[in-house]
Amino acid sequence: MSEDAEDDSPAVAPRPQQFRRPPRVDVNGWINLDKPVGVTSTQAVARLKRLFNAKKVGHAGTLDPLASGVLPVAFGEATKTVPVVQDGAKAYAFVVRWGVETDTDDAEGRAVAASDARPTPGEIEAALPGFVGVISQTPPTFSAIRIAGERAYDLARGGEAFEIAPRPVVIHRFALVAAERDEARFEAECGKGAYVRALARDLGRTLGCHGHVVFLRRLRVGPFHVGAATGLEAAEASPEARAAALQPVEAGLAELPRLAVDRNGAAILRRGQKLLLRGAALPSSGPAYACCFGAPIAFGAIEDGYFVSTRVFNLPA
Repeated sequence: MSEDAEDDSPAVAPRPQQFRRPPRVDVNGWINLDKPVGVTSTQAVARLKRLFNAKKVGHAGTLDPLASGVLPVAFGEATKTVPVVQDGAKAYAFVVRWGVETDTDDAEGRAVAASDARPTPGEIEAALPGFVGVISQTPPTFSAIRIAGERAYDLARGGEAFEIAPRPVVIHRFALVAAERDEARFEAECGKGAYVRALARDLGRTLGCHGHVVFLRRLRVGPFHVGAATGLEAAEASPEARAAALQPVEAGLAELPRLAVDRNGAAILRRGQKLLLRGAALPSSGPAYACCFGAPIAFGAIEDGYFVSTRVFNLPA
């Protein structure tokens, strides 16, 4: 066939290019996220995981979709410190609307009890001391508590009948900030496992007027405070903004005593052995974490003059 001859063979269509996600990368550290209203904690974490293209991500305490505020998000080796952060105190600002109790204990649910009674500021103040200290609290029906392996909110949405046993929780502080006829604003500091929605529900019952939460903002989780938190939109703005917001792994351990160890001590801890401590200024017992030249090595507890590691970090040199 000459060069001028027409080639009437069928054309081969090019294969469509398939999108391939770049391989996940190792990211280590914390984002102190200011979660917005209307986004679940799972959705917020998933968005950050996608933005960082990170291999491993977790968070230190679920925040309801209707709530905003501090949601500490851990990446990589920082996920080992999640239990430490979860054990820290939580602080909240919230508003309770009187007159109606709902099945979710917030504004999303349907009314299950109502009252025309309204408490005075004095009556509210008088009731608060009964909710401070170690108290017995039944978590909300719509909560992340597991019942026979299932989340309570999944069972509740499916219409299944079940009971959640009350449990002891610690309320460090419960203060009235402002009061109107139909609503009151509060601040509370709680220990692990306490529910603000249950606190509002039980206060309403005690006052004989019923109530539910209509506004909830978490101000603190352990060492993470809302004043230093980063919003989702800010994190999504640019890679530079995300890099600036990423805090080191040890940010989750900031409330623990810090032990400085030398290279030999670090090697002992990395082998999973306990480390003999020397120094009069060291705490006698309790949780702590160890660093070598500023790099976190492990966290655990001081026992009988030794540092015994709970988890050891595997961070790049």
